[in-house]
Amino acid sequence: METTPDSEEHDNSWSVNLEQPRHAGDRDRIVEEAISAVERTTAGNHVNLVTHGDCGHPETYLFDALEDAFGDVEYEYVDRCGCGGHVTRVHV
Repeated sequence: METTPDSEEHDNSWSVNLEQPRHAGDRDRIVEEAISAVERTTAGNHVNLVTHGDCGHPETYLFDALEDAFGDVEYEYVDRCGCGGHVTRVHV
């Protein structure tokens, strides 16, 4: 799993870790880094957005932001991690 969002384009499916201490309680940071991760994922692949549990279920803050940024983006809630975070898969 990626430890930080990087600036490289991903021509494969990948995961981005948005549950580090700097993400705790910072929904704006998570949304910003999630949008950046989706932008760097090439068509035909997906990115798993692993969000911090302290921010709550991603449907309360992330799903609308994804729709606003990308229009009719395809995403799905995968599951809650054992550590308390949440996984959302975004198909590009």
